[in-house]
Amino acid sequence: MKITSSYGVELRKQNIPIRQTLDVYRSAVSYLVEIYAQVWEGLEGILEAKKRFNEAEHLIHTTKKNQARFDFDIRFPKMPSYLRRAAIQHALGSVSSYKTRLGLWEKTGQRESKPKLVYENHAMPVFYRDVMYREDKEGKDAAYLKLYDGHDWKWFHVRLRHTDMEYLRKNWSGKKASAPTLEKRHRKYFLRFSYTEDVILTKAPVEEQIICGVDLGINTDAVCTIMRLDGTVLGRKFIDFPSEKDRMYRVLGRIRRFQREHGSAQAKSRWAYAKRLNIELGRKIAGAVTKYAKENHADIIVFEYLETKGKISGKKKQKLHLWRKRDIQKRCEHQVHRNGIRVSRICAWNTSRLAYDGTGTVARDPKNHSLCVFQTGKRYNCDLSASYNIGARYFIRELLKPLPVTERSLLEAKVPAVKSRTSCVYADLRKLSSEMNLRAA
Repeated sequence: MKITSSYGVELRKQNIPIRQTLDVYRSAVSYLVEIYAQVWEGLEGILEAKKRFNEAEHLIHTTKKNQARFDFDIRFPKMPSYLRRAAIQHALGSVSSYKTRLGLWEKTGQRESKPKLVYENHAMPVFYRDVMYREDKEGKDAAYLKLYDGHDWKWFHVRLRHTDMEYLRKNWSGKKASAPTLEKRHRKYFLRFSYTEDVILTKAPVEEQIICGVDLGINTDAVCTIMRLDGTVLGRKFIDFPSEKDRMYRVLGRIRRFQREHGSAQAKSRWAYAKRLNIELGRKIAGAVTKYAKENHADIIVFEYLETKGKISGKKKQKLHLWRKRDIQKRCEHQVHRNGIRVSRICAWNTSRLAYDGTGTVARDPKNHSLCVFQTGKRYNCDLSASYNIGARYFIRELLKPLPVTERSLLEAKVPAVKSRTSCVYADLRKLSSEMNLRAA
């Protein structure tokens, strides 16, 4: 499996013409979009991507054997060839996307607003190695970039952030990086490097698998349970970052008070800060889940398939809107794949509502929503019970899926609860495992 990872290295503040280079590149892309929109009928007939690109370049670039139809070379003199080709590729993609959306709009009866071809774009240039980007001496936190200073394209020496370079040297030394792309975030410029790895994911049979069932929550960030096929629990962990959440909730409180006095229009920077805190919280949760699964040699991480559609209401409305459940799962999936661990998802219905011991629905504690009361009167952590059920549902699915219909029917007659996957709990896995062991004996 190929896995692509990226990392942004900050460009230190210095007198280099990044803004001028960006303006020239975006102007070139806008000009090319306008040209290719005019001649798209001729380019559209060329199905092979490479031939289409070559024809598009011949339209705007003059060589010894080719006379260009348009004055791109006069408008943008001495533009590096690789940067020109990157602009051509971006412009072709923009026009192709517009034509596709326009065709879909016409087919659907023109019920929605007509798509527009955007000329003003936010394209970012790619600094191809040797011709646009050169590394400095080994161990130096610097590089050379070819930039436009307003008159000509020249090489400029740029300093890179030391901590970012130390991270790359520590974690990605010896691995080939792709050409860096310029990126702007929070009024700062970065060079984003991409790395591609070939990773072999675990292929352990279900009988030998160790899984990590993860219940993502709002009160407790994540609850992890390490489990085997027969229901043996090898480990449990509550992952929570109370100080980070407290800091974010205090910022949200200050935003509410500020908006009462000054209105919401002037609170954009405050909301941006709260968003960055929330993103960082998601990174920490994903990293903690990955670390725990790796320490316990898990083969699979099992998540719930969380889908919250419709209008959210109630006193926890804001917390639900800020809950980065998909982002956490996505980050965690990328990290565990790099370690050879697979990811699986199960239906989230009733994982928290049903007790893990099979005694039925639970009643949430009104004062502490993390706790619940079983029908037997036992008080238990609701998220921990849900993590047991998540792991159990994965194993029940993997046990029953490869069986013939007749054998599966016999097991379902012995353990009726496994017929409906949305009502399966941890106790049902124990019963099913016992029945399968008896039949095997």
